Parts: sequence; structure tokens; C-alpha cells
Amino acid sequence: MRGLGTPRGTQRNHAGESERAAEVGDRPGIPTRVRTMKMIGQAAEGEPGGQAGAGVNGAISIPPAFTVREVSVHYGMHQALKSVSLEIPCHEITALIGPSGCGKSTFLRVLNRMNEVVPHTRTTGSVRLNGTEIYDPRVDVVELRKQVGMVFQKPNPFPMTIFDNVASGPRVHGIRKHSDLESLVERSLRAAALWNEVKDWLGKSAFALSGGQQQRLCIARALAVEPQVLLMDEPCSALDPISTFRIEELMNEFKRRYTIVLVTHNMYQASRVSQRTGFFLAGELVEIGPTEQLFEAPRDPRTDGYVRGRFG
Repeated sequence: MRGLGTPRGTQRNHAGESERAAEVGDRPGIPTRVRTMKMIGQAAEGEPGGQAGAGVNGAISIPPAFTVREVSVHYGMHQALKSVSLEIPCHEITALIGPSGCGKSTFLRVLNRMNEVVPHTRTTGSVRLNGTEIYDPRVDVVELRKQVGMVFQKPNPFPMTIFDNVASGPRVHGIRKHSDLESLVERSLRAAALWNEVKDWLGKSAFALSGGQQQRLCIARALAVEPQVLLMDEPCSALDPISTFRIEELMNEFKRRYTIVLVTHNMYQASRVSQRTGFFLAGELVEIGPTEQLFEAPRDPRTDGYVRGRFG
């Protein structure tokens, strides 16, 4: 990797009070009349992305997890995203890079409608998950946020026990039997590589954990509702190098089961873990492509200037 620079500053974050909503799918005042979200590969019949088709030379082409077309976001009079279009492949890690305030985190929250908890926000354009338009008013936002989980920049455990942190989402979605919750909590903590560290003190406060453990607990909490997609908004920015390495190992394991979209200021991290990378600047998606190509031979001179540290 040549000439990589490290961005400075921290992405503007409008989602401070929205973190719990991401876990339970809370959206006051919006009717959730029908549940139309489908599992990956089970889009609605007759809709784009509904089934795999024949590609070049008869190869099977896998529909993308997300298809985004001409998406713009305004916070009041400020336009945070400008006509963004892209596709996000299934079972890959797509990293989003760019300087602070460029729209990366805003775009991430477009994918599970988290921007809607921010007052005076307006989103236009089309976002399809498995061929289903997620901004259709008939879509159940609770179900959407169950299928599209989110891990935030700073660890945000709830003020409750380790067990109850992981079990909170499944309880909201109707799981009440304690034996079922026990099995689900253990499975989620094992997936987040935390079970062996906390199995003997599940009844203790989550605040007793270290920062790295708390972030893995938040990952376990997101996994507990069995999502299709994990959105990760700078999940390692507040962690030490050892904890960062463990989170990156988890991401590489998770891509076999989940589609991951990662916002990061650390371009070295993007190069280590992602298969595709997109570069945002001033609310625009300047370029997106295979990670190696974007860093080594970017098509746009603005991308080239950013990855070589000429600005940021």
C-alpha cells in the first residue's frame, strides 16, 4: 500500500440518542402496517434483485444486498448527501472512507432509516434491500432494523446486566422463554468472541467490562436478533490496537454469514478488511470499487489525493 494518509477528526454524529432505537427498531408515530422485508435471496416476486440470474459466460450472478439509487439527505437546509447511487454486494465487507463531515455516517443510517429519528431530516431516492423498497410506507421499521443491525462508534451498553444487554432485542421481538434466551445469549456471545470471558458473570453490570469487551458485547447484542446486514460506524475508533485487531478478526469471520458496511477513518483498516471501498467527499460518492484498485489506482484525482494524504 502506497502513500496512505490517516484522516483527522471525527465524523459528525446525529445519532447520539438513536442508539437504542437501532437495537429495538423504535420509530414513534410511524405506523408499521405490514412486514414486507425479506431474507437475503428472497426478495418480492417480480422485483429487481429477487433471484440470481445468469451472468457473463453463464456464470450465476448474485443480486446485491442493497441497491441505492439517487439518494439525497437534508438536515433542515443542509444537504448531507447528494444523489448517491451504488450497490452493496452480499457477504462482503464494503468500507466507506472520507474526511469528517463528508456524509459517510449519514449514508450508513440511510440503510436502516435511522436518520428518521433526527428532527427535520428529509430523505429522497430509492433504497432496496433484496429488491424491497425500504422507504415504502408499508415496511415495518421494527423488522427492518432487526434485519439491518448497527454497531456504533463508541461502545454503548445498556445500564443492565451482560445477559440482559444481549437478551433485550430478542425480548422486544417476542422471545420470552428463558431457556431460549439463554441459548441465544450464549450463541451471540460466542460469535462475538466474548463468551469465555464473561460466562461466569452474566449477571454483572455491562459497565464492569473493558472498552473492547463492551464493544464486543454491543456486537453480540446486534447479532442476537439474527440480522442479515451489520452496519458498523467506526467501531474501533475508541479502542486500543489489541481490541481493534479482535474486532477486525470478527469482521472477517462475519462476512461469511452477514453483509457488512463499515465506516472508518482508518484507511489501513479499510485496506485490511474490506473487499470494496467507497470514497465520500462533501456529500458525494466520488468513487467506489475493489479495495485494492481504489487505493492503488483510483480513477478520480480527488480519491488519489485523499488516499495519498494530500488532504483530509
